[in-house]
Amino acid sequence: MQIHHALNLAVSDSTGPGPVMRSIIVVAVVGGALLAWFVLRGYRNND
Repeated sequence: MQIHHALNLAVSDSTGPGPVMRSIIVVAVVGGALLAWFVLRGYRNND
């Protein structure tokens, strides 16, 4: 329980974008990677 509380304090006290903005950035990066994989998959030759 104390470790979980310490992790929450570490996350909440970190400088930088808020948790919402951080989540949006993570989703955008993952979505971009999936989109790139999906698009590049179409250019693969299956000869």
